[in-house]
Amino acid sequence: MKLRRLEDGSSDYLPHRRLAGFDNLLRTGLISILCLVCGLLARSLSGGENWSPSNFSRVDWQPTRAVNGQNSVGANTCAKCHPEEATTQSTSPMGLALERPMDSQILRSLPRLGFREGPFDYTIMRNKDQVIYTVSDGQRSISEPVVATFGQGEAGQTYLLQHKGSYYESRLSFFRDVQSLDLTLGHSTSVPPSLESSLGKKLTSDEVTLCFACHSTGSVSGKTLRLDHMIPGITCEGCHGPGREHLAAIESGRLKQLAIFNPGKLPADDLVDFCGSCHRGAFQAQLLGVSGIQTVRYQPYRLVSSRCFRPEDRRISCLACHDPHQGRDRDAAFYDAKCLACHHKRTNDPTNAEDASSTCPVETRTCTHCHMPRYSLPGGHLDFTDHRIRVVREKRFPD
Repeated sequence: MKLRRLEDGSSDYLPHRRLAGFDNLLRTGLISILCLVCGLLARSLSGGENWSPSNFSRVDWQPTRAVNGQNSVGANTCAKCHPEEATTQSTSPMGLALERPMDSQILRSLPRLGFREGPFDYTIMRNKDQVIYTVSDGQRSISEPVVATFGQGEAGQTYLLQHKGSYYESRLSFFRDVQSLDLTLGHSTSVPPSLESSLGKKLTSDEVTLCFACHSTGSVSGKTLRLDHMIPGITCEGCHGPGREHLAAIESGRLKQLAIFNPGKLPADDLVDFCGSCHRGAFQAQLLGVSGIQTVRYQPYRLVSSRCFRPEDRRISCLACHDPHQGRDRDAAFYDAKCLACHHKRTNDPTNAEDASSTCPVETRTCTHCHMPRYSLPGGHLDFTDHRIRVVREKRFPD
């Protein structure tokens, strides 16, 4: 299924081919479309390099699905043939998407963090071989060890706790711009009504598995959380799939059946869907009921609504601008070349209609400053780039 372009240049794109968000489907009672999802999934993935049931055992594989532990070889093995990618990826935002609490560089440099909200005092403190999250109302207190830290701290870092058998997303997160704790994005600004509710948001089992599936590797099997198998962060096999069959193919010289998945070979719409399984596409936005400026964080969802998005054109895909093996390039000029791959530089030849119509008449550099403006979310502590590429006629966030 491909994009159907509308007259205004937008799309009716619904990335429902994947099993990404399947846990949300169960929660919302949409089990009846499972067969349709599976059939379309297998068909849509058939265009990837070396991607078929005959040479890759998991045609339903996605970043939100754990690799089979028996078929995994680990990042160190991958690094033997791909040293450059493996070296930079381990320190990239994806590689540091989840850390064990004692490994967190933020908590190493700031071993004690404090915050007060209404009657509640919060502390996050390293204690021997644990990081302890404590909240007190002056009479009673709850202290629990931090299970995992989410986010490598470009904007902030959020903490996962376990209390009475349930997992909680911490009410407070660390934010780099203020170098202190503040309310986690999406949490209510009202003072919690009780000590237990002040811990944070109690997560469903589906939410927990999705959190770990998108921030770590090998931690989820089906819908079962397997923290004893967890590899912190997204490693090579988190996006390329389990590597044992790939390694066997290389060693036996079967170079035409490499048994590994290369997302970079997918057409733009499939790649956006693939990345959107974690970074949120239109399917997830609709299921979660998110709209308005909150969707600025859903980059794949915003990208497919761009007037210039073309389903088969890799020049407009996620990987056209972002290398998941490295950190984000912060130089605006870097992205100019990406834009000019389609929108050619203007020439002095007035008869060149293509150049005259495809290049911005206002400026020939820093394209993203005008065509991908940044927006602030209340309490977000970071300006987010809107990936809906367009001619911006007003600063108001477009729905």
